Amino acid sequence: MFELLVKFFTVTLYYPLFNFLVLIYNYLPGNDFGIAIILLTVIIRIILYPVSVKALNSQKTLQALQPKIQEIQSKYKNDKEQLAKETLKIYRQEKINPFAGLFLALIQLPILIALYTVFWKGLNPSELVNLYGFISNPGQINAIFLGVIDLSKANFILAVLAGILQFFQTKMLTPKNEPGKSKNSDISQIMQKQMLYFFPFLTVFILMSLPSALGLYWIVSGIFSIIQQYFILKRSPKFNSPI
Repeated sequence: MFELLVKFFTVTLYYPLFNFLVLIYNYLPGNDFGIAIILLTVIIRIILYPVSVKALNSQKTLQALQPKIQEIQSKYKNDKEQLAKETLKIYRQEKINPFAGLFLALIQLPILIALYTVFWKGLNPSELVNLYGFISNPGQINAIFLGVIDLSKANFILAVLAGILQFFQTKMLTPKNEPGKSKNSDISQIMQKQMLYFFPFLTVFILMSLPSALGLYWIVSGIFSIIQQYFILKRSPKFNSPI
């Protein structure tokens, strides 16, 4: 069963991403691997754009409903079962999915794993035998980005930059505290504030031990997300802005 899942993952994600990356690499002037990664990242984010917009809109709706949620939490603070029922009732009435953000993360996780595999194994000349017949074999992939950064190795600067962007990306989704309301009244807000610092740290920690090609993907994806979130959330006063 496990071998079947690995094969399915390889055929549906690893091979297509690897081949598409090499295809971009082949047609770039100077064959800059970093530029190829940037273009691939933008294309992936464009494909995921409808899902991410839906997740962000769900986040906006959830924040707008916080007064109602907090009222229910206060009313049924001693009746957890009724509290859960009333909360779900509001979600159904507003037709929102409180787990939309998690759904987006779960979609991106297999892609991240596939990209990790591409950046980890794909630079090996022996992997080029997995190219589709219509894609030219470059013989060898030069992992140097802009003639300076070796994307096949970990890079501290790219890892830290990715962590900084992760901080701003998370901060944009952190709701403002309204005057007169307890900071501890909403569990989701508490978790968001904890993640504001935990996610950037985790990002740097992970990328410090991985090929910096993945860090470059993370950076470009983060910039894309920040721009997207700015335009979607700018009309919502309940969110902080890092700008």
